[in-house]
Amino acid sequence: MFDRFSRSWGLVKASGAVLMKDKTLLLFPLISGIATVMVVLCFALPLFGVRALDGLTQGGLGVTRGVHYLVAFLFYLTQYFVIFFCNAALVGAAMMQLDGKTPTLGDGFRIASSKAYAILGYAAVAATVGLILRMIQRRVGFIGKIVAGILGTGWTLATFLVVPVLVARDVGPLDAISESASLFKKTWGENVIGQSGIGIAFFFVYFAVFAFSALLIFGAAATHSLLLVSLVVLLAICAIIVTALVHSALSGIYAAALYRYVTDGKSTQGFDSNAMQVAFRPA
Repeated sequence: MFDRFSRSWGLVKASGAVLMKDKTLLLFPLISGIATVMVVLCFALPLFGVRALDGLTQGGLGVTRGVHYLVAFLFYLTQYFVIFFCNAALVGAAMMQLDGKTPTLGDGFRIASSKAYAILGYAAVAATVGLILRMIQRRVGFIGKIVAGILGTGWTLATFLVVPVLVARDVGPLDAISESASLFKKTWGENVIGQSGIGIAFFFVYFAVFAFSALLIFGAAATHSLLLVSLVVLLAICAIIVTALVHSALSGIYAAALYRYVTDGKSTQGFDSNAMQVAFRPA
């Protein structure tokens, strides 16, 4: 357990060293989060309207159910495109940083824009998979949730390096998915979740942030000062948001570095080769 945490923290520090050189990389997950919220708000009313219509037409011809799935697919497509586009901008900027360059926010989004059609295609594939998994969950009950969970986990692992592949190479979404799955099978083995370094490290980081925030909130509440409680809650929310931004940025940096290592067989500056090899080794 302690060896795993030590290795995980080493990967976080290596990614963090890159992030410290260019804090602009934090803007990519921030923009992604804002855009994601906007997409949710844009689709919330249509989805609510379709569900309300479903309630009024139970036992009908299922037309509204078809509309519901159509709206859900468009939601998935838009949401995934926004997320993948911003991730591609982050990974592109991180690759420039790893090459010793100083990328700007515009550089990252120019890289993502040059891959927009491939990203849209990948978003369409991911939206289709997401919708199918949702249908399995709804139609097969408890067993469906288990099956969808297993399939979803497999899909997530197999597509872990799709964005770096799309950024680094001029390939389509299907080729990128195939290459990502091939790299996963070749390099990491079968038990990647238990060895995921940054995920393990940030479990402790999130736990510390939530625990400390809770203590501060309880302490402020003991003073019976509404203003103090409000300020502490606001600070806690900001701390959680910043932690999430750092987590997302470090994950993008690590994905870029890992892809370079897997494809070139060379360690990236700041990343130890042995750590890269064992970070996702089979259990």
